[in-house]
Amino acid sequence: MFKGSICALITPFRDGEVDEAALERLVDWHVDQGTHGLVPCGTTGESPTLSHDEHERVIELVVKKAAGRVPVIAGAGSNSTREARRLHKHAKDAGADAALSVTPYYNKPNQEGLYQHFKALNDHVDLPIFVYNIPGRSVINVNVETMARIAALPNIVGVKDATADLTLPALYRQEIGPEFIQLSGEDGTALPYMAAGGHGCISVTANIAPKLCADFQNACMAEDFAAAREINAQLMPLHTALFLEPNPTPVKFAAAELDLITEQLRLPLVPVAKRTQEAVRSAMRHAGLL
Repeated sequence: MFKGSICALITPFRDGEVDEAALERLVDWHVDQGTHGLVPCGTTGESPTLSHDEHERVIELVVKKAAGRVPVIAGAGSNSTREARRLHKHAKDAGADAALSVTPYYNKPNQEGLYQHFKALNDHVDLPIFVYNIPGRSVINVNVETMARIAALPNIVGVKDATADLTLPALYRQEIGPEFIQLSGEDGTALPYMAAGGHGCISVTANIAPKLCADFQNACMAEDFAAAREINAQLMPLHTALFLEPNPTPVKFAAAELDLITEQLRLPLVPVAKRTQEAVRSAMRHAGLL
């Protein structure tokens, strides 16, 4: 169920509120374009600035609109284990297929604390859980030994790996086994990640190039890496341009250029600078999107 191009879905806003109609249109568009799955309320979905009610509403809308056509992995992480447990329970009740749970940020727990956090989530609700390991944002890293301990818990099914460490797919396969679902969290390194044993990518770029990202992942999953390299070359400038400023500010600009959403963000995020706009437009032209 969890493989291929899984979009880290943006949250559209209009007049400062969640634009529910635009969100529903995005879900239909992704299904039509071949996206293999959706992740609402992650980093790209500006989850830190959503209220609890908004967070739950976005999950519910995406699950309902997806209607089983593609799996939904609900963003459900927190640096409070108690709060994360509540979000996981809501994801289960809303009908999400899995939860994505970021490592606790700011608190900086040690490896035992990380294990106990995920054990508490595992024990609280019967729902598949992906560990979201992103030390660049959370300031902590789950080491291979701890990931193996966490993976032994029955509800932990995989990882979103945003470390850019391309030794990890092989190490996880060795320590945990091939059944552990490895999803890249880095568009720019998804090609070598897939070649090393990955199962897919939770993608930012898929927000604006869903068909290309799906075609790329389909080629990788078929082990047609010659075709995957061609598509990757088409997408690489976009992978780079979308991270010239804090995510999701460039991808929201790009989505607005395609008339998918308004460019609205919530503070402390602000619209991208002119030079970034030009870089994103250039990359979109290279990818054949403009």
